[in-house]
Amino acid sequence: MTDAQRTAASLAPFIQHTAIDTGLTRDDIVAHCEEAARYGFNAAMIPASWTGLAAEVLKGTGIAVASALDFPTVGVMTSEGKAAEARAIVAAGGEQIDMGVQVGWLRSGMEKEFRDDIAGVVAAGVPVKVMLELPLLGADERERAVELAMDAGAAYLKNASSGAVEIADPESIAYLAARVRDGVKVKASGGIKTLGQARALLDAGASLLGTSSGVAIVSGGEGTGSY
Repeated sequence: MTDAQRTAASLAPFIQHTAIDTGLTRDDIVAHCEEAARYGFNAAMIPASWTGLAAEVLKGTGIAVASALDFPTVGVMTSEGKAAEARAIVAAGGEQIDMGVQVGWLRSGMEKEFRDDIAGVVAAGVPVKVMLELPLLGADERERAVELAMDAGAAYLKNASSGAVEIADPESIAYLAARVRDGVKVKASGGIKTLGQARALLDAGASLLGTSSGVAIVSGGEGTGSY
């Protein structure tokens, strides 16, 4: 698809419309979900505590309800806590989960624990997108993180959890796209604010883009959102 064909509005199905800031109100979540439906985004990404409400608002729209766990401070939850939270998200109507990983465990050589931590969330039964925090890892650690996440059943590999870790980089996305197995996809996230960024990341191999600037992107502007 050429840039001329890939208009700003045509990118909506690739965008996971994100609202995860502290202090979001009920009205904020309703408005966010309605916005996701109005623009035809791939999903509304909302805090886990609002999953039930999002599922109610988006019922019948075809827009997925997505949430995240062990985030935005990544790697602080227990594996048991993550697995329980994942089950609760699914029970409330969540259809996708993005998860933080135990970077410290990987860097400590605790590969089984790293893999099992992801597998516990995958067991909840919905597609799991694993935030690998690539900039925090050495070259060998990156390779192992990719393999272990896929061994655990990840549906998507993500470059990072947010722009605080990495402004989504086409090189990171291409790195992941070159390594995913059949059926595993790549999601880009972190400071995606413009149409140009979105196009570059999709060209590099991303199937999804996580951003709080989705409306600006599909309108041809530049976002100011925090994610």
